[in-house]
Amino acid sequence: MLHVRARKAGHRATYPLAVEVGEGVLDYLQHGRPQSADRHLFLRTVAPQGAVTARIVADRATHAFRQAGVEVARHGSHTLRHSCAQRLVDAECSLKVIGDYLGHRRESSTRIYTKVGLEALRDVALGDGEALA
Repeated sequence: MLHVRARKAGHRATYPLAVEVGEGVLDYLQHGRPQSADRHLFLRTVAPQGAVTARIVADRATHAFRQAGVEVARHGSHTLRHSCAQRLVDAECSLKVIGDYLGHRRESSTRIYTKVGLEALRDVALGDGEALA
């Protein structure tokens, strides 16, 4: 299990951790993590050494999207979060489960992701039918 302390809404959450992910983190701690007294799990590998911040993650996600030629309305890690939520909606997970996963306190915050599904459905319904071919 992975325990996350600081989340978007400021509370704690616990997530299952795949064996492969746990093994990858262990390998990173044993062989890839820079030597440091800093207790953050992930550290920058260039000076000044310190914790990997949300801004760094967002910048790296933006860089990866651009290098891959992926066009998205909003670059950064938010797109990854939104994509994950949309996949949960598409898999017909309940809004309660999705909201808990995302750290939402109100169902109305999670309901935003169902709108995207309806817009995609509307595009298919009003389109020329090519998406169904």
